[in-house]
Amino acid sequence: MFEKLGHFLVRRRKAVLAGFIVATIAAGVIGSLVLARLEGGGYSDPNSDSSKAATYLTDTFKVKDPAIIFIVDAGKSVADPAVAAEVAPIEADLRSMPDIAKTLSYWSAGGAKQLMSEDGNAAYLFIYGDEADPTLLSGLASDLRKKYDGQVGNLRIYVGGIATFNDAINKRISSDLKFAEAISIPLTFLFLLFVFGGLIASAMPVIVAVSAILGAFLILYLISLVTGVSIFALNLVTGLGMGLGIDYSLLMVNRFREELHAGKSVEESVAQTVKTAGRTVFFSGITVMISLAALTFFPQMFLKSFGYAGVSVVAIAILGALIPLPAILALLGNKIDKFVVRKSAIVPKEDGRWAHTARYVMKRPVAVVVLSLLILGTLASPIKDIVFSQVDTRVLPASDKAAIAAKVGQDKFPGEQANPVEIVIPNGTTKMVDINSFVSDLANVPGIINIGAPETVGSDVRIAAIHSMSARSPEAENMIIKIRELKVPEGTLVGGVAADYADSQIGIAKKLPLALGWIAIGTLLLLFMFTGSIILPIKALFLNLLSLSATLGAMTWIFIGDNLTWLVGSFTNTGSIDTSIVILIAVVAFGLSMDYEVFLVSRIQEEYLISGDNSAAVRRGMAATGGVITAAATIMFFVFSAFIFGGERIIKELAVGLSAAIVFDATVIRSALVPALMQLWSKANWWLPKFIDKRLPKLEIH
Repeated sequence: MFEKLGHFLVRRRKAVLAGFIVATIAAGVIGSLVLARLEGGGYSDPNSDSSKAATYLTDTFKVKDPAIIFIVDAGKSVADPAVAAEVAPIEADLRSMPDIAKTLSYWSAGGAKQLMSEDGNAAYLFIYGDEADPTLLSGLASDLRKKYDGQVGNLRIYVGGIATFNDAINKRISSDLKFAEAISIPLTFLFLLFVFGGLIASAMPVIVAVSAILGAFLILYLISLVTGVSIFALNLVTGLGMGLGIDYSLLMVNRFREELHAGKSVEESVAQTVKTAGRTVFFSGITVMISLAALTFFPQMFLKSFGYAGVSVVAIAILGALIPLPAILALLGNKIDKFVVRKSAIVPKEDGRWAHTARYVMKRPVAVVVLSLLILGTLASPIKDIVFSQVDTRVLPASDKAAIAAKVGQDKFPGEQANPVEIVIPNGTTKMVDINSFVSDLANVPGIINIGAPETVGSDVRIAAIHSMSARSPEAENMIIKIRELKVPEGTLVGGVAADYADSQIGIAKKLPLALGWIAIGTLLLLFMFTGSIILPIKALFLNLLSLSATLGAMTWIFIGDNLTWLVGSFTNTGSIDTSIVILIAVVAFGLSMDYEVFLVSRIQEEYLISGDNSAAVRRGMAATGGVITAAATIMFFVFSAFIFGGERIIKELAVGLSAAIVFDATVIRSALVPALMQLWSKANWWLPKFIDKRLPKLEIH
């Protein structure tokens, strides 16, 4: 099939290239519309009790979370009439704004003590927007920050709240994305020039990468018409688009040059390239897509968005490498080597550095395996201290005004006044005895510091309970679990930010076995079909788990152990790692590891089918692909590590995690453990029961 595709693309190369150019331009024009549709947030489980409680609060009790929160620090008692006189025109100005539905403050509430700081010198001013979802008011938050955050007369005003945080994080993501691209793109171009050794060849990966990114934007735009898509998905699209576009192009162009240098015609070279390297790209890409598709199993829009983005960009990268790239190679022919700047570019050498590495490893496989396992085990050991949580304002740099406002609120106020635990009891007026008993038990739950009087609308009852800890923290999750363990009236819903956080964590935990099972079974079956081996897919799965454990251990050591800040930059140590980012890193790193596994094993399989000698096949396979894998991994490292210099902690976590995974995989796993284990297992690598072997399609090499 792949060989026929190669011949077809040679014959129709001009038409294929013209169609590709038109499709890419259209994708870029339409896909750019997605930028205005991307959303912040997306960490909630929409099917949870907290989500149902939020619907009750909005529809029945007409309760909305404040979109923007002013902390007004007077430097003296907020009960002073002079302070009230100074705040009054500010609050009146806010109420006159078209996007603001209402305000509530210590002063407008008649001196409500729960809105006053512990020292009595500061107070809350809550701002509610017309939108039910406060995250949609980022523009208003930005305007109010510019106008009011800072010294206003005798008052020091800090502007915070969910809309402010959303605005701050979105702007930081956008600026950091541009900064990362400004670093990674020039470095990538220079490295491509070094790897390919020629200007013409170096341009091939860029074509596939750009088409993958623009094509993914188009698909995300279409998806955004029916469901939410997180703004964070942009980072994955650009990172994977550049990385995989370059990976696949490296493999294809390198194989094409190899075939040309062996004396084959341009058409034969293209056909053989698509048949061998194209087949590898196809199976490799499908493996990565299977891994990334697991992200859509989770209930959170944030994770689903990465699944949509990942599958989209990989699919387009596969198409770009299999269709327009061979057509371009057919048009270029021997001109692929023109404008050479480095004569010793990647062209496999039978007895080069990678062949020597393979020989060295295979002469002492047991020692290499033991040493590699010790290294990976040491790297993984900090994982015992890993703690999971979710993003809050601490992901921002400590100098960010939104982070400063949140810190002031935590330091000056006794509890989460703006983020209470919301308890809704449908038909609660018929269960008042049970409710009174529940409230009495609720007061004894650790972390609860104040419980408001029950509020009724019709027969439904609402109770708001103020807690002392950060709403998005492991402590808050334990508090919610304890509340739900109390004897509650039938139908009771526990909501609020802390419950939303707990439900999100619980939702991830419930779906995790399904996602892991999907990845394991899917990749095992696909690698079995690709290699015709039972041993190799199991080995690949085991080694990827080792690499992932080492990655998570390194992340724990850095972000919880507070190490290497001189390299990754300053960040607020929350004592935890973001759950969603860990899931994302695990899935993407697993997919990339399988990507490199397929690159290497496919060539070893080719050599084994030719010679029947396992040791020679491993040596020649490494000689042919070692440089490609190293180059691909280096470029991917450039792409992802550039995000380390961003300001947000979660982007740093993502960058460090993926960069570490790439380094571990391309060095310890691919260069040491794979050849050592394949040497130890010898011909058992290729064992397959005869009744299965007869039914599998064979790769013919000639």
